[in-house]
Amino acid sequence: MADLIVTIDGPAGSGKSTAARLLAQELGASFLDTGAMYRAVTFAAVQAGVDLSDEQKLLDVLHRHRFQFSSHAGGMFVAIDDVDVTEQIRSPDVTAKARFIASAPKVREGLVRMQREFAAGRRKIVTEGRDQGTVAFADADVKFFLTADPAERARRRQAELQAKGCNESLEQIRKAIEERDGSDRSRAVGPLKPAEDAIVVDTTELTIKQVVARLVELVTELLQNRS
Repeated sequence: MADLIVTIDGPAGSGKSTAARLLAQELGASFLDTGAMYRAVTFAAVQAGVDLSDEQKLLDVLHRHRFQFSSHAGGMFVAIDDVDVTEQIRSPDVTAKARFIASAPKVREGLVRMQREFAAGRRKIVTEGRDQGTVAFADADVKFFLTADPAERARRRQAELQAKGCNESLEQIRKAIEERDGSDRSRAVGPLKPAEDAIVVDTTELTIKQVVARLVELVTELLQNRS
């Protein structure tokens, strides 16, 4: 396992993905975007036309294909059977359907194994998701849970989508976020919640630069206190 593991959990729009990527750069660590893993399996399942509510069929998709993930400065490269799908998995349709993968316990178990395998080959890692500090890396060195006001999270998501040419209304986006929050918090396996030893950071009034600076400060402080 890696010498340093930092987990960042939180709901959609809290800033965890961008913060994790930038924090990894600051720490000279690899970045693990677990959301990309869930989206990759979702994309493969949709392409295969399988029933997303059928866990066994989703497991078959997970086992039938070769999912490849690699960290780089700009984020995470994703390929399925050597085909680059990094951009395709970010579509609103795939994002909306990823909840089916997240709610399938056996599929989640398989993805957690993949996450741990990814970390095992790296010295330092910053990983983000919804159950990183509670399930995947319960013994992580530093754990964060980012949160933000739902209205602000919807605004951020809208700006992100508009940059990609998508024009969903703010109300549609907020509704989708609230539905995903409910699904994430109520599922039986790996529900969205802060780890008991996680540091909660509210990002509502913070710029991403301020968020990253705060996380760097906290990681440095925690590691110094342990040494």
